[in-house]
Amino acid sequence: MTQIATVERILDKNHAEISVPRKSACGHDCEECAGCGVSGAAVRAKAANLIDAKPGQKVVVESSTSKMMHIILLVYLTPVVLFMAGYLLTAFLTDSVAVQYTAAAIGFFAGVIGAIAYDRRLKRQGGLTFRIVRLF
Repeated sequence: MTQIATVERILDKNHAEISVPRKSACGHDCEECAGCGVSGAAVRAKAANLIDAKPGQKVVVESSTSKMMHIILLVYLTPVVLFMAGYLLTAFLTDSVAVQYTAAAIGFFAGVIGAIAYDRRLKRQGGLTFRIVRLF
């Protein structure tokens, strides 16, 4: 996955801190929509700087697509799957709708807690790795 980023500062000989604009599904064409009122926030990350980019330069950065897809699946799909599993498993065991909804909610929150735990572990390990491939 490639993105456009701005080099914020040099960390060491081979690494720089970059600012990557956060993307969303809407594309932030606010002149046309003005529905959400959210501006495109930037995410700061560490990137391998093998091309010797300088602060202020726009660069093209590359990240691991497979790792990104793994994160997306974990964050979005796991809570939904656990929600459905909790609901369906209790639907076979009892006719009580309250128990079914409770099990579904517990499954959903277990998925959210799992995603938060994975996010914290990923940050301790250095997060998503970026590599500056060329100037923009």
